[in-house]
Amino acid sequence: MEVMQVLHMNKGDDENSYAKNSKVQSKIISLGKRINGEAIMQMLCTNIPDIMGIADLGCSSGPNSLSLISEIIDMIYAKCRDLGRPTPELKVFLNDLPCNDFNSIFGSLPAFYDELRKEKGSEFGPCFVSATPGSFYGRLFPSRSLHCVHSSSSLHWLSQVCLTDIIFHRNHVHVGAIS
Repeated sequence: MEVMQVLHMNKGDDENSYAKNSKVQSKIISLGKRINGEAIMQMLCTNIPDIMGIADLGCSSGPNSLSLISEIIDMIYAKCRDLGRPTPELKVFLNDLPCNDFNSIFGSLPAFYDELRKEKGSEFGPCFVSATPGSFYGRLFPSRSLHCVHSSSSLHWLSQVCLTDIIFHRNHVHVGAIS
C-alpha cells in the first residue's frame, strides 16, 4: 500500500483530531524559529522580490498551519520595514497529502487575513494562501516559484536520504539530498 494511502491526520476539531493533539509539532515549530529567522533574513539581505513564494511542506491542519506562516510573514514584514521597502506580494502554498483537512485551514483564513490587516496596516502587501495537495516525493511547484520552503516535522518521511539540505540562493530555493 502506498504511503499516501496509509498516512493521514484525524480531521475535524474534536478530542481525537490532529488540531487538538499537535502540541509536540507546535514545540518543534517553536524550536526552529531562530533558524528560520536567520535563513529568511539572509535571503532578504541579498534580494527582496516583488512577489515571494512561500511553501510549508507537511503543513497538516489545525492551529500550527497558519501560526508558522504568520511567523514567517512577521519576519518578512519587519525586514522590509527596516529597509524602507514595501512588503512583497506573498504567495503561500500549504502542502500536505490530499487527505489533509484543508477545509479546516480555509475556515480559519478570514480571521488570519483580518489579523494581518490589523497588525500590519494598509502598507502590507497582498497575501494569497492556497493548498497544494500531494506528496513531496514528486514535484509540487513550478521552477523558480518559491523563495522560502519550510518543513518542520515531515522530512523524516524522506527515508531514501540521510539529510535534506535547503539552500537559499538569491531568489531561488534549492532543495537537495545529501546521502
